Amino acid sequence: MSRLKSAPQLHDLVSGKPLPSKRMTEEEFVAWSDEDTRAEWVDGEIELMSPANVTHLRLTRWLVMVLGGFIEAHDLGELFAIESMVRFASQRRRRLPDLHFVSKNRLQIVRETYIDGAPDLIVEIVSPDSVVRDWRKKYIEYEKAGVREYWVIDPIHRQVEAYSLRGRRYVQTEPADDRIDSVVLPRFFLKPQWLWRQPLPPTRTALRQLGVKP
Repeated sequence: MSRLKSAPQLHDLVSGKPLPSKRMTEEEFVAWSDEDTRAEWVDGEIELMSPANVTHLRLTRWLVMVLGGFIEAHDLGELFAIESMVRFASQRRRRLPDLHFVSKNRLQIVRETYIDGAPDLIVEIVSPDSVVRDWRKKYIEYEKAGVREYWVIDPIHRQVEAYSLRGRRYVQTEPADDRIDSVVLPRFFLKPQWLWRQPLPPTRTALRQLGVKP
């Protein structure tokens, strides 16, 4: 992750688009970025995101199908992926979570190009360049913003942790029977062993174990 202050030589990282050599207001960032720009806005500074590796892409695709299939089967709301930005106005942040879920009764926060406020659930998949950001920085931001549940999946160390809000603080969800149950999504769970298999298990197999019939 790179912080931009005066680094025009980085222009190739964002499709050849010239980068500014100054801090940007939120309005400037919105005008500058587009759907192909992998960058986040953090209190006036741009943070560029490295291209995702194959492990990250496979896990993301698998989770979209499993988590998305479960949400759709139970008509719970909408699941969004990294192409959708989340705005935390009070913290001056625009983030690109890997996966985020908005429950059916809160879909009014969904705008045309971003989510205006805290999703009910955010899932981040840790990459080599995002260890500190996902485990620490975003944990603090999401807790403060009121994201009800936060999952961190770390394929580097084969570690999964889930946190849910209790009052204003996150409390870790303890695994039970080799699985971690969601607080926000009743009857949804993940078995960490699924995530480390090569290849990943068929999504239909996981969905059957979650009670979703083909």
